Amino acid sequence: MKPARLLAGALLAVCLGAAQAAVGLLELAPRGDDGPVTLFYPTAAAAAPVQRGPFRLQLAWQGAPARGNGRLVVLSHGSGGAPWTYGELASRLVEAGFVVAVPEHRGDNWHDHADVGPASWKRRPAEVSRAIDAVAADARFAPLLQLDRVGMYGMSAGGHTALTLAGGRWSPAVLREHCEAHLADDFHSCVGLSSELQGNWLDAARMAIARPIIRHRMDDAGWYTHTDPRLAAVIADVPFAADFDPASLAQPKVALGFVRSGRDIWLTPRFHIDRIVQACQRCEMVVDLPEASHGSLMAPPPPDPGGTLGRLLRDPPTFDRTLVAPAHARIVAFFARQLLP
Repeated sequence: MKPARLLAGALLAVCLGAAQAAVGLLELAPRGDDGPVTLFYPTAAAAAPVQRGPFRLQLAWQGAPARGNGRLVVLSHGSGGAPWTYGELASRLVEAGFVVAVPEHRGDNWHDHADVGPASWKRRPAEVSRAIDAVAADARFAPLLQLDRVGMYGMSAGGHTALTLAGGRWSPAVLREHCEAHLADDFHSCVGLSSELQGNWLDAARMAIARPIIRHRMDDAGWYTHTDPRLAAVIADVPFAADFDPASLAQPKVALGFVRSGRDIWLTPRFHIDRIVQACQRCEMVVDLPEASHGSLMAPPPPDPGGTLGRLLRDPPTFDRTLVAPAHARIVAFFARQLLP
């Protein structure tokens, strides 16, 4: 069968699933030092309005889990993130039969920013593995799932987690070298949101202040990896990737797909996703949206926070948000192809 027909068949299966499934929502309690794990899953219970922060969602809160396709997808949120801005993607996955688990990454989530950056990145992959363990230990879900082939999707810092779990190795020292060479062109990757270049004479001072902080913070030449044999398919969406050894992902350990946003001004593609795509010999560009920004596939989109963060996440005027639903369908189809018989 031709690739186009295969994709059409997968998308049809997703659409048929969407007509039959309801989406349940519950939260697994924190275990040890880990945060809670939010679950989206098939259920026969009726959906009702659920308010989470500024988001009003139609979900079946604590509805009894129903059997779906038997597969789990773990979703790793971006820095400062929460499950809700991935609610539409999670719902599309559930409608195709998947259970979706969203672990809250310690020190880098919507209410705790203490460890944003490498401190969190070192922990995140193991937090994904423990989220799988938590689902496996839950008597409501364990009988409904086969955990020998698990999927994983990560966006931004979650994309960094995804690349690690696909077999990549990264080092803070590589990021330090990148920032020494490209500080002006990739400022927010190196500095975060604490400062911003303004295109004026003070920019030289801003970079002069940033350089010693970067050298101190990235004073670690170790290589970091993490593998989980249960993972079989991974998607990295606009990943933070400037600190990876591209050669480590030339032959990824799992099926690896990418989501690329061509007008990402937070993680400039040529410094991040593009260098990994160029190195990878058997990866798939699942979604490539030339006019999308860093946050364009988050749905429902977060309220515009204004300031630097708002500018980095905001859709460009040329982006058509009707492309979001088809992009999510392609992500669901990738996991269906890779994880289902």
